[in-house]
Order: sequence, then structure tokens, then C-alpha cells
Amino acid sequence: MPRLNDDHTGARIKEQRKLARLTQKQLADRIPYSYSLLNQVECGAKPATVDLLAAVAHALRIDVTVLTGQPYVTELQQDRLAALVRPIREALDLYDLGAGDAIAAETPGRLVAAADQLCADVRATHLRKAAVQLPALIAELTTAAWRTPSTELWQALASTYRTAHDVTVKLGYYDLSSVALDRLGWAAQRASDPCLDGLRQYMRALVYFREGDYGIGQRLISSGHSILGAADVTRESIAVTGQLHLGASVIAARADDRHAVETHLAEAAGHARRIGDASDVHWLSFGPTNVALHRMSAAVEMRQYDDALVQAKKIKPKLPPTLATSRRSHFLIDQARSEMETGRTEAALASIVEARHTAPEQTRYHPGARETIKSLVHLSRRTPDSLGHMAAWIGL
Repeated sequence: MPRLNDDHTGARIKEQRKLARLTQKQLADRIPYSYSLLNQVECGAKPATVDLLAAVAHALRIDVTVLTGQPYVTELQQDRLAALVRPIREALDLYDLGAGDAIAAETPGRLVAAADQLCADVRATHLRKAAVQLPALIAELTTAAWRTPSTELWQALASTYRTAHDVTVKLGYYDLSSVALDRLGWAAQRASDPCLDGLRQYMRALVYFREGDYGIGQRLISSGHSILGAADVTRESIAVTGQLHLGASVIAARADDRHAVETHLAEAAGHARRIGDASDVHWLSFGPTNVALHRMSAAVEMRQYDDALVQAKKIKPKLPPTLATSRRSHFLIDQARSEMETGRTEAALASIVEARHTAPEQTRYHPGARETIKSLVHLSRRTPDSLGHMAAWIGL
């Protein structure tokens, strides 16, 4: 059976706790988890769940990546993805340098279409493809937007910044993803686009969700609603407003505020009924299916795993073939966690394997998927070949 090395997540929690001069009991008193669980996590007997990691990071006032070991540099180098991050970082730094060298053949329509295609590539979890093409497109759009400013070009540039956020956050470069969100806000202001501003607040809220600071996350959601409340009511604004409610639902679930969860899900469902499937709006996948998926995610976050599996059984046969691959993979990871937590280890392994086949790059770098695989290793008296291969695949 694979064993954890000395650099496992629990060991990093222990190290950071000691740096903060806290005993296990003192840290346990600051998080909504027991001393017994914390002790088991630190010694490697149990892997940490993503919600426990967020709680510990918030209590110790550190980035959650310090505990997860992200970005997973060894795996990124093996996949030849690490070298793609530096050009993205450099491209994000061009924003205030004005017009650079122009490429005569490029037209605004082609640049806008290319920005849209990158969003589609990320939803299809083609992270490498998006990362390769992104820096040059950011540079081209930056030049075009400064030389011939237009709402259309600023919106397209904002879209590339959104893609930069999506790619870097999926690869574990959370510091760079925050820079990308700042650039998105900068471009959205020049485009005078309140929907892009609202979208940015939604994404910023998820940053604090990952870090365990649910109060700030909720404030950002409220800010997004205020921005859109002052805008014209359009199909686009309804979709972004609905997505803000979905983001608020999982934040409230992590904070164990069940009333708020139900309130936000009900609001989102109402918006979804008004406009139906709106997965074409900013590539948010908003619509009735996404509301159902977030209801299940909320159950997982509240550790209502049996309920989550009941929902999963109803949802899976109805998932439309047009559902974004990234969203389908997330569903399978949620399902695997719920199956693992309820003792259905074989089913959990099958779900994780399916997630890998569906979206290999996203699954390999997803903290929830990695911790679920580690948990399955710990729970297995005899490690089946498929689990051993999955464990080796994530570097365990």
C-alpha cells in the first residue's frame, strides 16, 4: 500500500501550527473540527478535507496553498505545464504599457472570437491548450484595445484575464489568479460592463471561499448583487445574478448557514426558471442543471453525504451532453467524496477514475480529488491496482 511521505498535508499543518505556537488543542478550539480529527490528520492517519484545510488556513492566517503544497510543481513539470505559467505572468504585466507592436493582419472580430474560444477550451478542461495560446492573445488584445479602444475589445481583453484566472487557479497558482482578477476588473471598468464587474466579484468570493474567510466572500457576493442591481435587466444580468446566488449557497454551506443556503438556492432556481439554460453567458453554465449541481455541492459542504448521494443518483442520468466538461468532472469529484465518506470505497474509486477519464488535467490538480484518493488509500486494507495507479498519478 502507498504510504504518505514526510511532506504530506497533515505534516504541513503540524509545522504551521507550531510556527504559530499553538498546541493541537488550541488549534482545534479555533476550528469547527475535533481535536481527535486534527491529531489524526497531523500524524497522517487521515487526510485533510478541503473544508478542514480552509478552516485551518483561516485560523492560522496563512494561504491554504501553504498547507496543500500547491502548486504541485513535480506533477506540473511532468506534464510540462509549469513552463507555461511564466509567460502568463508576463502577459498580465502588460496591461498599463499602452499599445505595443501591432500585428497588421489581426482584426477585432478575430481577436474577440479567439478570446471566446479560450473560455470554451477551459470549460472543456483543455488547460494546456489554453495556457499555450493565452499570453500572445493577451498581448494582441492589449495592443488593440489601447490603439482603437472599443467596448468590444475591452470586453474581450477582460475575457482573457478571466481565462488567465481560470487556468492558474486550476493549476494551483492562486497568487497569480488574484492578479488576473484585478486585471479583469481594470478591463471591465474600461468596457463599462457591469456584468463583467459582477462576474469578477463572484470569482473573488470563491477565492475567499477556498481560504476559509466566508464573511468576506459573502460581502463580495453582496457587492456583485449591488453592481447588477443598478444595471439594466437583461438575460446576461439575470444569469450572472443567478450565479452569484449559487456562489453564495456554497459559501453559506461551508459556514453551516442552512437557512442562507436554501434562500440563495431558491433565488438561483427562480432566475433559472426565467431564462432556462444560459450556459452561453460568460461560460458560467448557469441554468436549472447548475442549480441542481450546486444543491448537491452544498450538501457535500455541510457533510450531508447521504443526501448528496441521493441527489447525485437523480442528477447523473439527466446531465445534458452539452454540460461543460469542467462541471461534469466537479460533479464526479463531489460524488466520490460523498461515497468515500459513507464507506462506499469501491464506488468512490470508480467515480474518481471516471473524473480522471473525463478531465485528466483538472482532476490531477484538484485538491478535493487528491485528498479523496489519499483517503481511499488509508481506508484500503489491500490497495487494488487501479487505486495504486491513481495514487502514483497524483504523486503519493
